[in-house]
Amino acid sequence: MLIHLEIENIAVIQKVSIDFDKGFHVLTGETGAGKSIIIDALNAVLGFRTSRELVRTGASHALVIAEFSEPDAAVKAFLESIEIDLGCDNLILQRRIGADGKSSCRINAKPVTAGTMKELGELLVNIHGQHDSQKLLDSDRHYLYVDEMLEDTACLRDYRAAYTQLVKTIKALKALQTDESQKQRRIEQLRYEIDEIEKAEIYEGEKQKLLEEKEMINSLASLVEILAAAELGLAGDEDAPGAATVVDTVLAKVEAEGEKLQVLKEKLLTAADALAAAREEIRNRQAVLNFSPNRLDEVEERLGIYYEFSNRYGKTESDILLYLDNAKKELKGIVHADEQRAELEETFARQKEETYRLALALSQQRRKAAKAFEEKVERELHFLNMPHAQFRVNFESGALGKNGMDEICFLISVNAGESLKPLASVASGGELSRIMLAFRAVLGKKEAVPTLIFDEIDTGISGRAAGKVGLKLKEVSRNAQVICVTHLAQIAAMATTHYLIHKQVAEGRTYTNVQPLDFEGRQYEIARMMGGMNINELMLENAKQLLKEYEDDNV
Repeated sequence: MLIHLEIENIAVIQKVSIDFDKGFHVLTGETGAGKSIIIDALNAVLGFRTSRELVRTGASHALVIAEFSEPDAAVKAFLESIEIDLGCDNLILQRRIGADGKSSCRINAKPVTAGTMKELGELLVNIHGQHDSQKLLDSDRHYLYVDEMLEDTACLRDYRAAYTQLVKTIKALKALQTDESQKQRRIEQLRYEIDEIEKAEIYEGEKQKLLEEKEMINSLASLVEILAAAELGLAGDEDAPGAATVVDTVLAKVEAEGEKLQVLKEKLLTAADALAAAREEIRNRQAVLNFSPNRLDEVEERLGIYYEFSNRYGKTESDILLYLDNAKKELKGIVHADEQRAELEETFARQKEETYRLALALSQQRRKAAKAFEEKVERELHFLNMPHAQFRVNFESGALGKNGMDEICFLISVNAGESLKPLASVASGGELSRIMLAFRAVLGKKEAVPTLIFDEIDTGISGRAAGKVGLKLKEVSRNAQVICVTHLAQIAAMATTHYLIHKQVAEGRTYTNVQPLDFEGRQYEIARMMGGMNINELMLENAKQLLKEYEDDNV
């Protein structure tokens, strides 16, 4: 429900603030006072197309802020879908229009597009005026009104559930429809990939172990090289004797001299023991390292497989194994596609028959509801000073869709002797407002949008007919907030809240203001609406009696 509206620098409005409540509100004022500007401002903040021409002369920008209370489940779901937190209980919409033509929209301070604002606005407010009854004129949405009249909505739920399953089956069938050459190429590709991965014997954790082993091998390579060089230096080879061999040779010659070189002999023996011990230490170290010069090549080769697979099957072992599992499933599916297709086609035939049956049942319920809707709407139109109006709901059979197989269009004749024609091509703006009012009176509490705005619904009517329109607006306001721009005293007198739109000139500039009226103010305004600017005591008394007539209803 709209509870507050602020308007700055829109046309002749410099700054206006209006508070709303539940019930029936009217906006009145002389022609040209700015009532239509209020509607323009509301259209702007609800996301409709706007223009920089709205910006007050000399102002850098215009601003409209609308605050709504008690958002319903549909509004909350929409806010959740666009990731906007409701925060407090109220919802605030803001539209800024620059003098340069640039515009910005915010919902609860978060920037959004005008399109998003409009989608939300359609859940909050319906504006019915001479130029704005789009939902009513859109025949693609006429089924929504008929569905509101259904006595039992189970038929609609059952149909939609069946249609959803049918669509899933159709998608599954389309997924199987590939030509034979494509299927064979895919089979060959999948078999090659499965064979390649299975031969690689991938297992989780191996890549990390290989990387760790590679790092260890690289860190020990220099040590291994040093030990190998030491072993060669001590043991020697075919080309050159090692240190241990040289010492042994010299020691043999010294021992042959007997006691003469005893001291040297002892030192050579010590050296020989030390070299032997060193060789033993080297062999022990090499045994502990267990280093194979070919192991690094083996590790690199194994890691190369992972690097190659990562570009084709997945970054990790888990990804590669998952790819393998999916490839096997896909291959199995393709190989057995003919069996699956036969099963799906059987399922499709069964589901289509059931969906069609439910569509017929839904259509029958809609036609029954439409008859009652026709009678009630026609009765309301007659009450609203359209005595010759005829209203019909036309049904045509179409293809199965998410909302059934019915193509529904509203037909109307507003004058005696005229044939029924589509609503969009016949009704005038004022008539559309009364038709929508008739709809709301029929649908009552089923109205999904909490705020209804009627702009000059009284166009072309007067006297007793105007009183009937007022009564119907008041009736509708029991289930939804109603705001009405009117020129007729009979309608204004029935309101629970009355605002006067008036202009004044100060320092060469025109200003429009909005003033809530008390009983005395309403009496004077209604007298003006009844008799013009020359207000006398009789007019004031008549206005007072008119207000008193509906005062009890407003308590």
